[in-house]
Amino acid sequence: MKFIHTHRHGAVLALIDLVTFGLFFLFYLPPVEQEIRSITQKDFVPYWKVFLLGLLTLIIPNIVWISFRAEELKQKALELGIEGKLTSFHHMFLWNLFFMWTIIGPMIATQRFFGTLNQIEEKLNQQEAIHG
Repeated sequence: MKFIHTHRHGAVLALIDLVTFGLFFLFYLPPVEQEIRSITQKDFVPYWKVFLLGLLTLIIPNIVWISFRAEELKQKALELGIEGKLTSFHHMFLWNLFFMWTIIGPMIATQRFFGTLNQIEEKLNQQEAIHG
């Protein structure tokens, strides 16, 4: 699978999501979910279901959902030999939970999340180009 969106700016995406009160990710994440499923070979609950539950429970399920995806991406990045600052469950969860009422926390967490996803997709594209 060739990944075409390898330069996402997570901080900008987080800001848009905050301004739209979470509705942006409701529509933006389904194709991203498909990419993550393809990368990790794991199935998980679709974000839209978590979003609806989050409306009733102060978005805690949303934070947990994205934190699990972050950890899965970290494991794949390590498997591919990608080094540097990677996302993780703890990074995503703590920045969002303790700093959710500021703009900075979610922006930092989402930037690292999409940074890791971008690196993985670039590495997989390189491997596909080499192995044809």
